[in-house]
Amino acid sequence: MRRTFSSRSPISSLAVLGAGVFLLVLAAMLAWYVEPQAERTPLDIDDTVVFAGTGSYFDTTALRPVHGETLTVTRRVVGNVAEAERSGRAVWDVSTTIDTPATLAEHDPRRSYQWTVARWVTDRRTNAPVHCCGETPAFRGEAFLKFPFDLEKRRYRWWDETLGAAIPLDYRGTVKVRGHRGYRFTGTVPDTRVGDRQVPGALVGVAQPQVLAEEWYANAGVDLVVDPRTGRVVDARIAPRKTLRAPGASSASVVLLDSSEIRFTPETRRRQVDAARRDGAKLVLVGETAPIAAGSAGAVLTALGVLLVVRGSRRGSPEAEPVAEPAADRGARVRTRRLPRLRRRAAGRGDSGRPAPN
Repeated sequence: MRRTFSSRSPISSLAVLGAGVFLLVLAAMLAWYVEPQAERTPLDIDDTVVFAGTGSYFDTTALRPVHGETLTVTRRVVGNVAEAERSGRAVWDVSTTIDTPATLAEHDPRRSYQWTVARWVTDRRTNAPVHCCGETPAFRGEAFLKFPFDLEKRRYRWWDETLGAAIPLDYRGTVKVRGHRGYRFTGTVPDTRVGDRQVPGALVGVAQPQVLAEEWYANAGVDLVVDPRTGRVVDARIAPRKTLRAPGASSASVVLLDSSEIRFTPETRRRQVDAARRDGAKLVLVGETAPIAAGSAGAVLTALGVLLVVRGSRRGSPEAEPVAEPAADRGARVRTRRLPRLRRRAAGRGDSGRPAPN
């Protein structure tokens, strides 16, 4: 007897079940592994932001203050990929220039009104400063050029490179920049002594040929709007003021730089918002959309696969099927059925095959 099963193939049921399990595993990997890996500070960044605003500055060539001029702050950030791959950290080289209309036309940072360079090293996941790889100066705080991923609505410590220290920035709600929602953080820097500068004594009202004047810095308003998912700053305003004081004086003698507002240019805002939307969409895709879709489809296919396998096992119980007989056996059985009739006919005839006489 040969054993047969239901005509429904178990292979398709197992394929559906396998696809469902695969999608469930994929959803878990996307949410718990791929997205955390994607939330990493990039290594090969090459980004430039520009601030502009009206203010005053001290013309060191003419030795006189200039008022109502456009001040431009340009910050370029370039990732040091070789150093980053060696250390496993994000290593960014930062160049910041402050230009007046005259120095801006030179297109040379060495001729800028002020030029500073720095190296910022951070943990790629937490954005926390890491003190290695030629970092200079020794940064502190939680944010400088960007904030951590997945912002919280709380106070953050922002590094102010002019002050050389971290300042608190408080969460002030949500605002929109070019239609893109961001978290707003604000803070101030009180008038603080940040260093010394050798200048002619007459410049600060001291009857000496040269004097080591005190350099002071304040910022009436640091106002940042940050994309909450990527930590990218999409808009920024500052109100810096730098002055010189005679040694031990309680008030400023010379205003080196002063502006009530220097802000991202419209072009910088547009580029920052576009980049935040693009990067945020990638994180949403791998962290939310794809896992939810894969998980939902996986759950449906897994349930369907289990149902098909169970039904197939019930219908696939063994059934008896007649065994085919050889042709010779069939012929013998037919002859056996016919033999009694032939014998009955022969009994009614003689040996000659004729009917027997009465």
